[in-house]
Amino acid sequence: MTYQETLDWMFGQLPMYQQKGKVAFNAKLNGIKQFTAHLHNPETKFKSIHVAGTNGKGSSSHMLASILQEAGYKVGLYTSPHLKDFRERIRINGECVAENFVVEFIARNQSFFENNHLSFFEMTVGMAFDYFAKEKVDVAVIEVGLGGRLDSTNIITPEVSLITNIGFDHTDMLGDTLPKIAFEKAGIIKENVTVVISEFQRETAETFQNVAELKNARLIYAEKEIDEVFETSLLGAYQEKNINGVLAVVRQLNNFSITHEQIRLGLLNVVQNTGLMGRWQQLQDSPKVICDTAHNKEGLSIVVNQVKKQKFEKLFFVLGFVKGKDLNAILPLFPKEAEYYFTSPQISRGLEVNELVDRAEEFGLTGKSFSTVKAAYDVALAEAGPQDFIFVGGSTFTVSEVI
Repeated sequence: MTYQETLDWMFGQLPMYQQKGKVAFNAKLNGIKQFTAHLHNPETKFKSIHVAGTNGKGSSSHMLASILQEAGYKVGLYTSPHLKDFRERIRINGECVAENFVVEFIARNQSFFENNHLSFFEMTVGMAFDYFAKEKVDVAVIEVGLGGRLDSTNIITPEVSLITNIGFDHTDMLGDTLPKIAFEKAGIIKENVTVVISEFQRETAETFQNVAELKNARLIYAEKEIDEVFETSLLGAYQEKNINGVLAVVRQLNNFSITHEQIRLGLLNVVQNTGLMGRWQQLQDSPKVICDTAHNKEGLSIVVNQVKKQKFEKLFFVLGFVKGKDLNAILPLFPKEAEYYFTSPQISRGLEVNELVDRAEEFGLTGKSFSTVKAAYDVALAEAGPQDFIFVGGSTFTVSEVI
């Protein structure tokens, strides 16, 4: 198969959460353990850092990878979902995995996939671990896909675990209270492995304390430990909290040599080093266009507050969501005085634009509706003046269609 044919097979044959939602969530580790055993346990052949959390885990993972690259290490980076190309999920020193590796890996293991009915995510995690082991990375930064305790990445024993924060997302699978969600995220805490929590939250502190004690793991709250201030090339006020967690993790990497200057450069060169996209990313200047992949109440509240602080004559939002989001919590965050261009990302989980329009009107948000993100974006660009501000977001998949 060609690369495109391989991707078509992967996306078509195997459940994938970003396309199908809850039906693709495989709440057990049997499949990935069986697959990595078939691959001769590649996850045991490299050092790792494990990153979970509701918001900020992607940015934090890229920051850690960038710092380690600046320190001269060969760094694997596994993240999800991708924005434009599947290969973004698996990188070494910022370079995406080669197309031929993806093609050959699938061809080599296709009968195993078909015989054992592996999920898309199990297959992809196994591919990443196999690639990192074959390429002999010094360390890999591994971002959790969903939750933590039963996530396919949770078969590694990392040098340090990082949990960025806890918010309400995927509540149908992870629980409907912050302590329940925290328990799922805390599932990445391993025996005698230090865990860093980026943000102290009173509602989740007891859960983390109990699991850490059970695992004899040292528990560190970054915001109580870190008093240094570093700048980062990643725009967005919310990155300050992510930086604290990243710095606390770096402090715990006792088997690595990382200088203050390498930390500084790593944080300033995240995009250049790792290829991160979609975090308060500026697409153009006049009118100013910003996109961001925040997609739940906690993430969007920070982003919308930052939008309100910008200087502009008129404010435009291009918004598209996926099904299952708590619109009662999300839509009140948006200002009523803005112009709205409602749309739907082109995936099966995309929330129908007419439903979004109806729900938005309940909260005083009115505007135009479009069948595609591109159409909404093109009209917003045409109607905005040079001193106006356009924000594109609501979903990772909305952003992926304009980048």
